[in-house]
Amino acid sequence: MVEPADRPSTAGQRLGAPESFGVSTLEPGLRPPAQPPGRQVSIRVQMLDDTQDVFQISQRSPGKVLFDLVCVHLNLVEGDYFGLEYQDERKMTVWLDLLKPTLKQIRRPKNAILRFVVKFFPPDHTQLMEELTRYLFALQIKRDLACGHLICNDTSAALMVSHIIQSEIGDFDETQSWQHLLHNKYLPDQDAIRDKITECHRKHVGQTPAESDYQLLEIARRLEMYGVRLHPAKDREGTKLSLAVAHTGVLVFQGYTKINAFNWSKIRKLSFKRKRFLIKLRADPTNTHHDTLEFVMASRDCCKIFWKICVEYHAFFRLFEEPKPKPKPVLFTRGSSFRFSGRTQKQIIDYVKDSEFKKLPFERKHSKILSDSSMFLQSSSSFRSQVPKESAMSVPLADQPDSTRLGHQTESNGSDELPTTISPTNGFHNTPAAPPGSDPAQPRQSHHGAGSAPDQHLLNPGSPGSEDSPLASGHVIVNSNGSVNGQCTGPGQSPDGRQLSPFISPLLAEDRYTRMDDEDEVRRKKFPTDKAYFIAKELLTTERTYLKDLQVITESFQSFAGKDEAFPDSVKNLISANYDPVYKFHQGFLKEVEQRLAQWEGRSNAHIKGDYQRIGDVLLKNIQGLRQLTVHLQKHSECLVELERACRSGRKVEVLCRDFEQQKVCYLPFNIFLLRPLHRLLHYKLILERLCKHYPPTHDDFRDSRAALADISEMVLQLQGTMMKMENFQKLLELKKDLTAIENLAIPGREFIRLGCLSKLSGKGLQQRMFFLFSDSLVYTSRGMTPSNQFKVHGQLSLYGMTIRESEEEWGVPHSFTLFGQRQSVVVAASCASEMEKWVEDIRMAIDLAEQSSSPHTDLLSISLSDNKLSEDGGAEQESEEELCGSRSSLERQGHRGNTTVHVCWHRNTSVSMVDFSVAVENQLSGNLLRKFKNSNGWQKLWVVFTNFSLFFYKSHQDDYPLASLPLLGYSVTVPSESENIHKDYVFKLHFKSHVYYFRSESEYTFERWMEVIRSTTCSASRSLPSTRKELY
Repeated sequence: MVEPADRPSTAGQRLGAPESFGVSTLEPGLRPPAQPPGRQVSIRVQMLDDTQDVFQISQRSPGKVLFDLVCVHLNLVEGDYFGLEYQDERKMTVWLDLLKPTLKQIRRPKNAILRFVVKFFPPDHTQLMEELTRYLFALQIKRDLACGHLICNDTSAALMVSHIIQSEIGDFDETQSWQHLLHNKYLPDQDAIRDKITECHRKHVGQTPAESDYQLLEIARRLEMYGVRLHPAKDREGTKLSLAVAHTGVLVFQGYTKINAFNWSKIRKLSFKRKRFLIKLRADPTNTHHDTLEFVMASRDCCKIFWKICVEYHAFFRLFEEPKPKPKPVLFTRGSSFRFSGRTQKQIIDYVKDSEFKKLPFERKHSKILSDSSMFLQSSSSFRSQVPKESAMSVPLADQPDSTRLGHQTESNGSDELPTTISPTNGFHNTPAAPPGSDPAQPRQSHHGAGSAPDQHLLNPGSPGSEDSPLASGHVIVNSNGSVNGQCTGPGQSPDGRQLSPFISPLLAEDRYTRMDDEDEVRRKKFPTDKAYFIAKELLTTERTYLKDLQVITESFQSFAGKDEAFPDSVKNLISANYDPVYKFHQGFLKEVEQRLAQWEGRSNAHIKGDYQRIGDVLLKNIQGLRQLTVHLQKHSECLVELERACRSGRKVEVLCRDFEQQKVCYLPFNIFLLRPLHRLLHYKLILERLCKHYPPTHDDFRDSRAALADISEMVLQLQGTMMKMENFQKLLELKKDLTAIENLAIPGREFIRLGCLSKLSGKGLQQRMFFLFSDSLVYTSRGMTPSNQFKVHGQLSLYGMTIRESEEEWGVPHSFTLFGQRQSVVVAASCASEMEKWVEDIRMAIDLAEQSSSPHTDLLSISLSDNKLSEDGGAEQESEEELCGSRSSLERQGHRGNTTVHVCWHRNTSVSMVDFSVAVENQLSGNLLRKFKNSNGWQKLWVVFTNFSLFFYKSHQDDYPLASLPLLGYSVTVPSESENIHKDYVFKLHFKSHVYYFRSESEYTFERWMEVIRSTTCSASRSLPSTRKELY
């Protein structure tokens, strides 16, 4: 219960002055928690905006009752990030235990003041779903800056203070901003950087308080001291240190510098014994630390306080649900019974995501815009008279500095009435205010015509159409010059001449607001954070790459072939007739997707009614249009066959195709481009599957997405047989170019299964050989000395009647096995156990396929072994790994044939299967990434395309050809460790031997997608898909 009784209980009457509004989602009139019977006691709580409120609780109430009363009073849904702290009788700051009775913890409640503050600091502020929560976090950052807890450099400090000032007084006015800094203390050494602060503030024109909170938290979360509360300690040598706890684990500081960090995953147990705080680590041979680390603190109580907050941090960030209480022992207790009480972070996010709340206004106490900036030129008493009046329940703090008390001891001279009309040029309709006493209207939002800022991914997006983004809802700002969002009006007046409130944040549900449109509400998000947005953005980025690939066929190749009369017109016309309509269709499709994403991001100038934060309707419409092109898609296999036939029948055509593949624009074997339209169908299907999995069945976009998924699944099923045959045929044609003197590799019935490096045992020892496994034979080769770096065949084994036996013990060679053919036996060794398993499994499967065939092939490959056979000790010229994987080098440096999958496997001593190729087809991705080399400082923004086991780098998506490439076979993908000092979010690391690259994505979704597709290359899929592989053959 809040005193006094006449305090307004509505959502719009808390946190101070009634002139500044934001958004909360807790319904008004929510009942306070039930209390046990008993005498009522008054407890005073100081809020983050420095106001104090008195709450009535029963003398037997646990701490949770008081905490819940505070959250209900604030209409705070995500209250579990916060806590109540106080000073106990030992003058030590401790957290209120929610399970113990409050009066057993606070001995003198009449004199005690509890502080409502942030307790758990998440790593990413986008995990905070509500604007009110972010506002309270911003107040906490403001307090930490003022008291010197949040240590940072002058640039960061000035930037953060400028965002705070922007949220408090609005747009920059030189006199107003200067006077505001004189009367308010935001930093201990504020005067030294006052010019920097005003310079930063000048750049925030038009930024709303919610946007300022968002930007403030974005800067703060990247600081090393963000959310850190230091606990003094000493190590075994007596060195003065400080311990702290964060979402990642336990941190060790020396002064304000972090010198060590112990991740939760590495910690086995935390305990304390008297003054000694103990960290027991999990056994790790590579760990340089002792198994148990010991720190000495000032007292046992200090140890226990720190141990408790460590337990709570671990439970809050690492557990899925609140830990259950331990059963009470029968005879005696051992150890502490303390446990974390409350919802974990995952439970909070799930709760807010799954619940539908009504958006309600809240007040920003410190946000105030004077009707005339010249007021700052008057006396300080005159200045104070212009500040919005505080709520009647606020208690002035005796120990506050004058600059802080300034906002508490003022009276209002402005009207509380809000404008009834807004200029339609801002995206609002002119609508009359609802009559007093009418039902509160739904939230309404404004258009933003500004360009989009970098997207930030929300960990768990809210329900469809929810305003989860901190910048999701538009704000109408009345500046000191009397303008509304830049629209000029009379001083202190609304556009229709009525008196304005000194400051207006989002116009949301109160009895004096109305909806913009009762049926078609305009939803414009300046910074979309919903997962559906990033799925749609993936559609856009991959569609851009796909259209560029089609352009290689329809424009580049046809222009190149048209210059040579030797190229058959029949083939040229066949390709043109079946690829040009597809290219034109996808040009229109791409424009529609770009337009929808521009509207979703708020970049479109057109004021379009309706829900455009969806993509299923666009996909459904265009997939239905794509079905009309099925006849052309079915002809693509004929195009591939006819082109190969023309190459075999005419030497000039073969040379022309080979020359075209050397062009920069043809960054892949040309036949792969011919398969792109069929592969794109798979991409649409996977995108729609992710979209349908993300949407709840009640979402407006779910029905269209599901219908589009059904249509595309039917198309994929219809064309799947053609696609599989084309993929195998294309792979055989590509391998034919890598092998010398092979004429009839692509024959009907032959299937490619695996290629890769094995060491063959001969009289000269182990010799590196490249093996090619087909459904009827096994061919082994070595890299030749030709300019095209083709592989020369050493021998071939028929699979008919072949047996295989592991022979590691027999020959003393690790990972070796023997292949017994009808004519000869071969002993080979793999590079590791996993490679050996893959080869043995595939060879056994191929033997079974060969046994099922009607008869053995007598003439497997048309080659002259006498002419081409190399001596077993004949080594091939070695190409340096630096040439192969250096992504700084141009593609021109070595030509495409030296960068094929076969050559990469040769140098990386690995192998790939047809299943791996099929998985890679599905896992194509493109988009902007920031790249950083191991020893460089800056990040370079690049357009990156992942396809064919490689990353291709462009300056932008508009470039016609890549600047460089990075084959990923053999690479490992991980997340950077703390020691690498990559203090950025969404960063993944690629490394192979001494080659290390860091890549940074824009959101959590894109980070996970890049990790997923790259792992499909770096971690072979063949072990997890044996049944799929058998189905392929």
